Amino acid sequence: QVQLVESGGGLVQAGGSLRLSCTASTITFSIYAMAWYRQAPGKQRELVATITSSGNTNYVDSLKGRFTISRDNAKNMVYLQMNSLKPDDTAVYYCNAKAYKYEYWGQGTQVTVSS
Repeated sequence: QVQLVESGGGLVQAGGSLRLSCTASTITFSIYAMAWYRQAPGKQRELVATITSSGNTNYVDSLKGRFTISRDNAKNMVYLQMNSLKPDDTAVYYCNAKAYKYEYWGQGTQVTVSS
């Protein structure tokens, strides 16, 4: 069982930045592909960005250039740097870990962007 704990959410004005962090409770963190998802009120959860165990990244097209995913395997951490935030980015952001048949979710962190 892997526990994922997100942090770094909060209230920010449009145009501002936030850095989300996710820490994983596993000694085999480096084997997991990590991802950030988000779920806005009344909407389905959607993928934001992924990073493979080797560090390859992928983003939803609409977020390219504003969001950056990264990981630090030595610290069991994955990050999401979010710049030029918009009110439409308001959502609960979830950390996700996948390896083989295993998949884990964090409890989410709220990001609210005011106009």
